[in-house]
Amino acid sequence: MVLNKDIFSLEVENHELLKTAYDAYLANSRSSHAKTLKRGEVRGGGKKPWKQKGTGRARFGSTRNPIWRHGGVAFGRTGEENFTKKLSKTSKRVAVRQALSLQNKDKKIVTIADFAIKNGKTKEALKNFETAKVSLNGKVLLVIPEKTELVLRATNNINAVKVVRPTYLNVFDILNADKIVISEKAMPELEAWLIGKEEK
Repeated sequence: MVLNKDIFSLEVENHELLKTAYDAYLANSRSSHAKTLKRGEVRGGGKKPWKQKGTGRARFGSTRNPIWRHGGVAFGRTGEENFTKKLSKTSKRVAVRQALSLQNKDKKIVTIADFAIKNGKTKEALKNFETAKVSLNGKVLLVIPEKTELVLRATNNINAVKVVRPTYLNVFDILNADKIVISEKAMPELEAWLIGKEEK
């Protein structure tokens, strides 16, 4: 199959957009569950450690002061941090095209007529990869038009394989894949997503 030059043969002059899209994917995957306790949230510390005057020591009203051991944390995580980074749809599509072009230049993209699975057996998936001459020693990104239950069942036990639909491709998965296997049936949807709207 002849690959579309507007998607798989771009000249990538610099990697600035790729870096931005890669970082945005990682940032958007971050969770903000971590939370520290402020001085008012730490249990105890209700009694004044010593009287205000006459001891020669600095005045303290609570043993839960942030500068004390077992005290609260100043400026700690609240659990409400927002790490997301926004990337415009146009920029995301350009970045995906650039990533696919780099991988195609390195001869890491393989096309197959169809990823045929009839019974949802793992051996069927392995046969497809064997026919396409794709090694499963590294990370394999499989792009198909629809993630059916049979396909997922056949590939779930293969740790090296990640299955995605064309419109869910991202720079992170593309650049980290050792091989990208694209079904020819997924090409129309991929082309419509990446270049279709710009041509209208």
